[in-house]
Amino acid sequence: MQKQFKTVSDVAGPLLFVELPEGVEVGYEELAEVTIPGDSKKRLGKVLEASKGRAMIQMFEGTDGIPVDSTKVQFLGETMRLGVSPEMLGRVFNGSGAPIDNGPEMIPDVRLDINGAAINPASREFPNDFIQTGVSTIDAMNTLVRGQKLPIFSGSGLPHNKLAAQIARQAAVKDGGKFAVVFGAMGVTFEEAQYFQREFEKTGALENAVLFVNTAADPVVERIATPRLALTAAEYLAFEKGMHVLVILTDMTNYCEALREVSAARKEVPGRRGYPGYLYTDLSTIYERAGRIKGKDGSVTQIPILTMPEDDITHPIPDLTGYITEGQFVVDRSLHQKSIAPPVDVLKSLSRLWSAGVGEGKTREDHSGLKDQLFASYARGKDVRELAVVLGESALDDADKAHLKFAEAYEKQFINQGEYDNRSIEETLDIGWELLKLIPKTELKRVKADMVEKYMTA
Repeated sequence: MQKQFKTVSDVAGPLLFVELPEGVEVGYEELAEVTIPGDSKKRLGKVLEASKGRAMIQMFEGTDGIPVDSTKVQFLGETMRLGVSPEMLGRVFNGSGAPIDNGPEMIPDVRLDINGAAINPASREFPNDFIQTGVSTIDAMNTLVRGQKLPIFSGSGLPHNKLAAQIARQAAVKDGGKFAVVFGAMGVTFEEAQYFQREFEKTGALENAVLFVNTAADPVVERIATPRLALTAAEYLAFEKGMHVLVILTDMTNYCEALREVSAARKEVPGRRGYPGYLYTDLSTIYERAGRIKGKDGSVTQIPILTMPEDDITHPIPDLTGYITEGQFVVDRSLHQKSIAPPVDVLKSLSRLWSAGVGEGKTREDHSGLKDQLFASYARGKDVRELAVVLGESALDDADKAHLKFAEAYEKQFINQGEYDNRSIEETLDIGWELLKLIPKTELKRVKADMVEKYMTA
């Protein structure tokens, strides 16, 4: 039985400070139960910092109403753990890992420490298998590969949540392996939380998904635990049960704001824009848990979503995320204003591992060349569009006019597909070839002649 201490010295924001008697030691990340007089429910916290004679506790349920002189603290001698089981599929949990869907009691196979480690580089297997999301701008232009970490950069008011739900509903592996989605929502509104749960239930996707939901009304500190809970569940399903797991985390900006709030309460020296200097390291402990392990059948693929403050891609959160991950999808405001959904800007987006997931046996033999041609033609079409604003469309030659027409059609027919249109990779590639008919064959310099003859049918 662990001893209780009645030596709380201070309360600051979400932090509780406890003086420890001589000879008593507590560990980093160790859990603590806080008992408040007159409150039958014990509050949970974890040790954030421990030095000789003093411990700093990060509270999961806030510090409101905690009296310094009469509060009791009991250290539990273990870190935060999540009970995991195949029965997690189809369930909804809060940001502390407790079920909130009124489902049956779950008996865990094992309880795992949520502070998992990044995958050892020597044990990693290179990602090289295609994941079909049903979204053309992703599948054809910025292909998602099994075991990859590929974030979505968005902005305030843009439909990134709809895109996240669409990917979660539609994602599948082509080889028919066991597939699951783990969805972690941090700091979302109550309406957003209801939207995600409703979308998963309505389409039947909840049967193969695990949801962890932390709303804006929940404790800030809980927000820091939510992505780690989601990844712990994903690692169990992937590496113990052989499943291919897609982890979607939204919104990482809310996670980073929670880190900044706790850092300020600790009176740490701030880094760029007030974020803690260890933000890069902290984010890497989340992102680097994606991947494949040699000798294991399963995989963990990550799509973190973040909203860029003021649409600034140089902001510390997207900037540091870009250094750790393997590219990004960028949700574009101008496309959204044209009612194009999902408004993914393929020219700003990038998947550094796309080439490992395409080709015969994975997608189709024409994928690589078609992707390059679509990219080049759309880029030229957008340049011509800007030129036409200055010079007028009458000043353009026939090739430029063809590319201008192509750019308009590409946005309306290829990028724009709606929220519930689940396209197979074959459908996506066929649409691409159909659009290339708008361009003279002499301008198709990125695709082989035999591919043109085979796929660009009259």
